Parts: sequence; C-alpha cells; structure tokens
Amino acid sequence: MANEEKIEIVEDGPYLISGLLSLDEQTVVYDENGVPEGWQKTTDYPENKHYALCRCGKSKNKPFCDGSHIDSDFDGKETANRDKFADKVEKIEGPELIVDDVSEYCIGAGFCHRDGGVWNLVEESSDKKSKETAIKECTNCPSGRLVARDAKTGKIIDENLKPEISLIEHPEKNQSGPIWVKGGIAITSADGKEYEKRTRVTLCRCGKSANKPFCDGTHLETGFNAEN
Repeated sequence: MANEEKIEIVEDGPYLISGLLSLDEQTVVYDENGVPEGWQKTTDYPENKHYALCRCGKSKNKPFCDGSHIDSDFDGKETANRDKFADKVEKIEGPELIVDDVSEYCIGAGFCHRDGGVWNLVEESSDKKSKETAIKECTNCPSGRLVARDAKTGKIIDENLKPEISLIEHPEKNQSGPIWVKGGIAITSADGKEYEKRTRVTLCRCGKSANKPFCDGTHLETGFNAEN
C-alpha cells in the first residue's frame, strides 16, 4: 500500500519513514521535586509522506538525515534481542495491578520513580491513588518497558495511541532523548525482518546505543543534544 505507515532501517544509515506519519517534539515535564510527571508538545513538523531521520547523531540538519553517517563511518549494526516482549517479562504483582517489566528497554526517562516508584505502588494497588499513579507511570513510559494490566482480567491498561513519531527532549538536563514511536508502527530492520509491533518503543538517535535500533539510555551518559 502506498500510504502504509512504516519505518525502514537503512544499514549503517537513517530511519526511512513513510505513510504520512506525523512528527513532533515532546518535552518532559518535571514536578517540583524534579521528577518527570508528564509530557508537553513543543514543536510540530510539517507533514510529509516520506522523510529520513538521523540515526548516527551527527547530522547538521537534525532530526533529519543529511548523509553524515557516511563521512563518520557510522556503525549502525542492530544488536537488539529479537525475542518477543512476552517472553522476556518479569512480573510485578499486586492486589489490583500486574506490571510487565522488560528492563532491557529502559531509557532512563524516570517516570517510574514518582511517589515511591511503580514497583512499590503496584504492591499497594488496592489503594486507589497508588493504583492510578502506577498506571500513569506505565503509560508515560515512552519505551514501553512497563506495561500495566488488570490483576483480575489480565487486560492491558494503556492509552489508545495513534501511529505517530515524537522526538524526546529533556530541557532541564540540556539533553535530547530518543525517537518515540507510538501506535504499533511497523519497523523493519536492515536485513528485512520486522520487529515485534508494540504500542510504545524508542529508537536510538544518538548513534551510541548498545541495543540498536532501540535506545538504551546512553544519550544520558554522553550528554547528547540535538542542537549540536
């Protein structure tokens, strides 16, 4: 289909986006204690049926690719484990909630640390406020590391995210985060194999992740800033 929404990864090159997927910038909002509590859209990019997003972190035209991966000899080898999410889950179980946790997807966004942390809140999920906070922490987790489910029915509790792409920014840290892919968009590796479709995933755009194509939080260590 001509308008199929998809992301194709070029070997040692960019992400090729097609299907008129909207692109915006989402900024982390912090509470009075400096803990992430939500998101704010700060930039909308013009709609385009096809565009290429930088994967090496070297483009002078970020977030778009300008060919810098060629001059920088970027090694974009995809090393991520291809096992399905369900096969890697560690369960956090409480009276009202179960949270599926796959720690390898952690990008250090910090939403899971509010009010004692999601792990403690799940155990206290018979309390309405604790349950609501735990669910919010999970649905704010951009990488999809944490997935909340109803303890009785097993049904996933998640926002109905439409297919779109966001660029994560941490202004208080003067850092840029990964590419946030929402709504189960198809992602095809450079070898032609499709990754598992998930509601929320984050793709590396600093070029340094050891879990490519996914973000592993390395941008926090290197101080990656898309303005540079």
